[in-house]
Amino acid sequence: MTRAITRGGLIRAGVFFLVLIVVPIVGGPGWLLNTLIFTLMYAALSSSWNLVGGYAGYPSLGHAAFFGLGAYAIAITFTNSVSGGFAPFIVLPLVGVGAALVSVPIGWVSMRTRADVFAIVTITLLFIAQTLAFNLNWLTGGAQGKSVAVAPFPVETYDWPFYYGMLALLAVAMAFSFYFRRSKIGLSLATVRADEDKAHGVGVRVTAVKLIAFAVSAGLVAMVGGVWAYFVGFIYPQFAFDPLITIGMVLMAFLGGRATLWGPVLGAFILVPAQEFFAYKFGASELYLLAYAAVFLVIILFLPRGIIPSIAGRLRQRRRAADAVRDGERAPVEVATPERTEVAR
Repeated sequence: MTRAITRGGLIRAGVFFLVLIVVPIVGGPGWLLNTLIFTLMYAALSSSWNLVGGYAGYPSLGHAAFFGLGAYAIAITFTNSVSGGFAPFIVLPLVGVGAALVSVPIGWVSMRTRADVFAIVTITLLFIAQTLAFNLNWLTGGAQGKSVAVAPFPVETYDWPFYYGMLALLAVAMAFSFYFRRSKIGLSLATVRADEDKAHGVGVRVTAVKLIAFAVSAGLVAMVGGVWAYFVGFIYPQFAFDPLITIGMVLMAFLGGRATLWGPVLGAFILVPAQEFFAYKFGASELYLLAYAAVFLVIILFLPRGIIPSIAGRLRQRRRAADAVRDGERAPVEVATPERTEVAR
């Protein structure tokens, strides 16, 4: 059964990524590729957040701090030149490892609290990082922002490297998510999410597995932030360390389904295009935020566990009901015969 599920999942993933790989090649309007870049960005961010917020059950509200850290790492390193255009992509793994190392002491301190307090601690971290970015003028440029050297890519295919960069990061985030679901680490995190005290009691190395999830998540988010900074070309503290980035990660994971492989991806592919549509429809009035929230609330009311877990649960219920009916039809029915009646008498 496990092999069948794995094979089916690999086929779905292969088709999904194959379609996305050929999208730029097939062509289309410029706005479509631009929208897909941000959709893939949020899918990667939400999948990365899901490692700690979903599997571990620790809802970090400060992950935009690592997004901004990765963005400024690329901006500071490549302010003047980008050495052929692909150098920022090459150093992304170093950015991810650096952010993961920075996150370890932060996680070690903040994860001594439980989930609700942890959320407050992490959002405090976000505002501290934003304040530092505003005040370290010699390093970040402060409120004036920081520029990144323009990529020397052809105009016709300028967006392609950023698109494929985001797609690659989504694949990496989903690979970690798949590994967490199938490994001992994932089982340990599920135990922690269910009952942390009992997890201690059964011998789970609670601190270690939580720190692993937090560090991997932070590193991936920082890498996405690095690609974003290179793509937009100029960053400001209020945008690099924007709480709305964290909110986007969280909402998409909750919408699609936390602690699932495809939930954050589904949430991103629903909410990002919806946000773009409402922004286009309502313009600068920001009424699109109300429509955005209304859509989310409607889905949450009817699918409180997220789309994928809710649908999967309903399918299981229908399957069980069908099995019960089928078993009832197969049950032998004894027919009373005259001989049996006489014996009974």
